[in-house]
Amino acid sequence: MHTPMKAIQLQAPGGPDVLQLVELPLPQPQAGEVRVKAMAIGAGGPDVLIRNGTYKWMPPMPAIPGNEMAGVVDAVGPGVSALHVGQRVLVSARELKQRGGCYAEAICVPEAAPFVLPDAIRFENAVSLGNFQLALAMLSSNGNLPAQSILIPGAAGGVATALVQVARDRGLRVIGTASTPQKRDFALANGAHEVIESDARGLTDKVMQLTGGRGVDLAFDHLGGDLFVACLRALAPFGMVVSYNIVSGPPSSDVFGELRALLGKSLAVRTFSIHAVDADAVQRRGLMESAIALMAEGRVHAPKATLFPLAEARYAHELLDSGGTLGKIILLPRGT
Repeated sequence: MHTPMKAIQLQAPGGPDVLQLVELPLPQPQAGEVRVKAMAIGAGGPDVLIRNGTYKWMPPMPAIPGNEMAGVVDAVGPGVSALHVGQRVLVSARELKQRGGCYAEAICVPEAAPFVLPDAIRFENAVSLGNFQLALAMLSSNGNLPAQSILIPGAAGGVATALVQVARDRGLRVIGTASTPQKRDFALANGAHEVIESDARGLTDKVMQLTGGRGVDLAFDHLGGDLFVACLRALAPFGMVVSYNIVSGPPSSDVFGELRALLGKSLAVRTFSIHAVDADAVQRRGLMESAIALMAEGRVHAPKATLFPLAEARYAHELLDSGGTLGKIILLPRGT
């Protein structure tokens, strides 16, 4: 007789309505595996991409979405020595062979995959650690550029909020953008020094005014389109734009032409994806361990969370699709 567990599963890609609450057998850890009982499950952008079938690292169907889970080891398989029952851990799908799998009451993973969580980090806060890992990776991608200031458009977003906090912890002056007063207040509360309107047309001039005509050393663009060009023009000499998404499509003008027009500034452009460290476990895990240490020490803080029962994953995805919440969306396996 198999013990059942609840999970969210999709049979085929689509909108939030494809997410189904199902009952599956409770997984049993095999040799070298541990089972993690979920206490908090993160919901975010990669889960939406899995759901709508556009993720470059799609799991096979039927699939369980979910790329981050915090919980407790409640069973271990033969030969496990690194972890023991009762340990508080974080599971990140970046450490698994296959993305997804965390929208469930439990998951079995190789014993080397989880990160041990110190008592100072609550489960609900731990599922934001992936964004801080990402922020640390993005900030380390600037090489040896001596940065004093940073521009973070959409500063109330999940990754952007982590960037704001890590950059401020490193002593950088943080200029953010926001599209509403509510998002502006949220970005300021999370550490941005100044927050300006997000309209790309006036962005460059406003950044130059705030920096005395110098510009910023780093800009992190997630939209592309007109915003990418505005960020490029807002750079200080030897500055760099890091493009980590193109939600609005490719840059609206020729990037090399812009760089040549600004030749006197010797500017740089970098694209960024956390998948660049997929094959480098030491670097990847080191970034997460650094994020855990920063949060445990109180140097960065998880943004406020909106909590839903796991059974309401469809509604959570409707909010993700609409951008209708600030902070992290968290699914709780046994309700709120």
